[in-house]
Amino acid sequence: MSHGRGRVWAGSGKRMHWFALAYLLLAFPCMGFLPNFWSRVLTMSWDSHTHQYITERAILNVTLETLMAISKHQHNHAGEQTGLGRSFWRAVGEVVKSNAAMDFLSSTRSDPVYHFDSERVDSAMVMLRQFWAHTLLSVRAKEYQSARHSLGQLFHSLQDFYSHSNWVEMGQRSIYLHLLQPEEPAFPVAEGDTPTCMECFSATCRDNLLPRLAHRRQPPLLLTTGYFSTSPPKPEGKCSHGGILDSSRHKGAKGGINKDSTSPLFSPHHYLHVEAASLATEATLSVLRDLRDTVGHTSFLKLFSVKQAPALVFVMDTTGSMFEEITAARLRAFSIIQSRTGTPEQPGTFLLVPFHDPGVGPVYETDDPNQFMNYMENLMALGGGDEPEMCLSAIQLALTHSPPLSEIFVFTDASPKDAHLFSAVKALTLEKQCKVTFLLTEDPSHTLKGRGGRGKRSREPLSPDRFSLYSALSAVSGGLTVFTTNSDIHRVSTIVEDNTAADKVTLLHVESDHDLMSSHSFRVDSSVKTVTLHVTGNLIDCNLTSPSGRSQSLLSEQGPLAESERFKGLYRIGLLSPIQPGQWSLQARTDGHLTFNIIGDSNVDFLYYFATVANETHPGLARVEGSPIAGVPAFLVLAVTGLAPNEEASFSHVTLLGANGESLQQVWLNSSSPSSSSYSGEELVGRVDSVPRVPFCVRLSGRDRRGNKLERVSTEMIQPTHVQIQVLSVPRLVPGHSTMVHFDVLNHGPARLFNLTADDDSGYLHQRGPHSIPVAERGSIRGQVDLHTPATAEAGGTVTLTLTVRALDSPDSNYAVAYLTVVPPDPDMSPPSCSTPQVQRSCPPQCSNSLWSVSLAVSDRGRSGLAALQLHQGEGVLTLFHSPPPTADSLGEDRPGPGQQQADGDRTTGGSHHHHHHQHRHEARLEKGDAPVNVSEWAAGSSQPLWVRYTSSCCAPQAELLVWDGAGNMRRCHLSSGQQRQQRDRSTETNGTGKITLTSFPLVLLGLLWPPLL
Repeated sequence: MSHGRGRVWAGSGKRMHWFALAYLLLAFPCMGFLPNFWSRVLTMSWDSHTHQYITERAILNVTLETLMAISKHQHNHAGEQTGLGRSFWRAVGEVVKSNAAMDFLSSTRSDPVYHFDSERVDSAMVMLRQFWAHTLLSVRAKEYQSARHSLGQLFHSLQDFYSHSNWVEMGQRSIYLHLLQPEEPAFPVAEGDTPTCMECFSATCRDNLLPRLAHRRQPPLLLTTGYFSTSPPKPEGKCSHGGILDSSRHKGAKGGINKDSTSPLFSPHHYLHVEAASLATEATLSVLRDLRDTVGHTSFLKLFSVKQAPALVFVMDTTGSMFEEITAARLRAFSIIQSRTGTPEQPGTFLLVPFHDPGVGPVYETDDPNQFMNYMENLMALGGGDEPEMCLSAIQLALTHSPPLSEIFVFTDASPKDAHLFSAVKALTLEKQCKVTFLLTEDPSHTLKGRGGRGKRSREPLSPDRFSLYSALSAVSGGLTVFTTNSDIHRVSTIVEDNTAADKVTLLHVESDHDLMSSHSFRVDSSVKTVTLHVTGNLIDCNLTSPSGRSQSLLSEQGPLAESERFKGLYRIGLLSPIQPGQWSLQARTDGHLTFNIIGDSNVDFLYYFATVANETHPGLARVEGSPIAGVPAFLVLAVTGLAPNEEASFSHVTLLGANGESLQQVWLNSSSPSSSSYSGEELVGRVDSVPRVPFCVRLSGRDRRGNKLERVSTEMIQPTHVQIQVLSVPRLVPGHSTMVHFDVLNHGPARLFNLTADDDSGYLHQRGPHSIPVAERGSIRGQVDLHTPATAEAGGTVTLTLTVRALDSPDSNYAVAYLTVVPPDPDMSPPSCSTPQVQRSCPPQCSNSLWSVSLAVSDRGRSGLAALQLHQGEGVLTLFHSPPPTADSLGEDRPGPGQQQADGDRTTGGSHHHHHHQHRHEARLEKGDAPVNVSEWAAGSSQPLWVRYTSSCCAPQAELLVWDGAGNMRRCHLSSGQQRQQRDRSTETNGTGKITLTSFPLVLLGLLWPPLL
């Protein structure tokens, strides 16, 4: 199976710069497992397990485990699966980013509740369960970005528990179930006046916990967590977090208990780091499996954008003059659906946003291609009359509903009436890395325009630059603006098929605004299968030269190198097969604006972000939100995606390219681990000595194992700036209540005035602005925006808040995007419960020809009531009853086995459940593999229990029942042939050294596929 990661290494051979060591001397305290890979550099503990590593490894394993289960169920071979895809790694990166942000945001980095510090265990558990509830809400509402944000927060706090508490020191070798399951047994937390630690005067603190808090003492044991710094103050005799950067370690009891790293300088209990990391990994795996089993395999894979083909997103002007454009879009959609349905290239999401004036929407979103075609068939070109339309409002809606990395196609012949939204729309395109391409059936040189239905047109003066905002948006996002005609729109729309193909990569994207001859080059490597050139503008001359020196004019339709199609406003050129690897060149002359966009068919691509060294409470690289600051150093972190497991490549540097393709700066890359590391797919890190002061894109350069050069281009244009806006916290929205979102504006230039504008996609903001705010030279100012959530708001929905700031005396601007989740005011977070199983028949020493049976009651103590049950594991039969089940005397009717006769015709397979009501006997019978059975109508009240009986061969002594309530809370009920309740059956286990044994998937894959970021 190809999972999209091969072996990648930095080819520059350069050492890490001296600034890492210098920073180490200046860094402030560290809390929790180290945030990310760079923390291991700063603490010189290369073998430490970071939050990033634990999170990525767990997500990868449960995803592969899920795909294998689906393949087995569908009788497919795992080897036939395609790669996980670039979108998967970006989705994983969003979880990792949210996890790491807990250590970097001012609102969370020093709050002990988020990190299980200072014995705030009860409050931290409440927070942890809220994160779980919010994640579940968002997934069920298909708000996957919000779900990834909550999940990252949950993982951070959960993982911190095992590093900051004395759980490992208590001798525990399994995870603490009570953290997320309140009905599981709980350990008492040490009272505020109870001493927990003894004095320790060395870097390594062994046996510094008092007997009641370590495995040296018989139960009952007490839980404790270390105090950090001075907030809150540490009482005398309590344990500190510890390490050279924790000021509380000097106050008695001196020392500390954290297991964040393998370095004794930072972690007094460094010798237990591997055990703590193993339990944190197991806990993370457990959450992911619970989430998958609660929301279902399909939603789980969508949450992480697994093997997600590009979405098909249309924004359609539906005024009366758009008949030909709507017809072209409809035919193009039909062509894509007809050719890709049932293949890996079928779009995972279909989105249609119609607009005119003043109406916008609604948003038609589906994963059903037939339903999408129904939406397209129902579009009608009606009305109109004036020229500008609400186009940017429609694009904003499309962006908020589209998955990241989508390309949005806009069909219109009108300029925007809502130009005030440009900054917000631009921010969303950059934040979600979406491209916007405009197909305009209008000549921009026209100064009079007729619009409306046939026979009903008006004439009005038009600005010659009325489409400039469209051109600016497509340029900054890496899309195209094509000016064509009604007669050519159908053929021009072929770029929709070209650009939504799976495994599409960009080889070149440049723009030119001059009339002189321009020269550009692009490189084709052995992984590229097809190459297509899109050229917008009016070419006077254009020649293509192959690596061997052969040339062809692209103004001719046929030649030795390529086939060319020319439409009004667009040239579409396809290189002929076989395509020669190497450097190709283009020489072009135009009489106006020209855009070259060259795409290829290849798995190999990359993701990247800018980061700065965090020097607050946690050493690591903090991701730059929004645009980077011009003229100052920064780090560029990249991850290569799509390499096969047996494929090797080296990447030496990136080049920062200006808008016209000119080289601005080269950045040499280093590996994120020592050169001896056997891990693959790590981040490659480069130090940008000074971020350019002009817009630029990123080109990655390297070589494959054959020595052939590789190049990939990320086409969005980075907009360097001298101002930042940072959202300090992302609160939840409660229906019927107002919420404040706080932010800081940081000015990296001279004192000046800025305009601040806020926008949201739901109309909850009290004031949108613009608001004029003065900020001192290299100063900052704190502000807030207020939102009111109506009482009718649906729980689980997401409100996208966009904040933009722009200097009044310069082009400096920046943005921040926050996703706010609507949560119920008093959510039901109590899962269903299972009574202690009562053994009705036990097993003899020999299992053959013998049965065991247990019965138990399931109920829900919350307000939601029981919703569904499923037999998740086990080879027997589960029978459901309204009242307590029959005694063992009647168990013969439940006897499982190939020769068992169906009792009363109600035996089920494949999820087809038969329900019975006569004589108050069994209502349904389940086997492993059956779909969950809906029991919401059986248990009329929230406290109404159901009884279940499970019967199985003694040769299959374990089983697992899943029970859901109406709020989506899930409970795992573990059944065993023995009389005592068994520990949770897991697909991970810990051995004596604390290493995780991944029994559900070979560990060797992790060595191959250890993912980076992003």
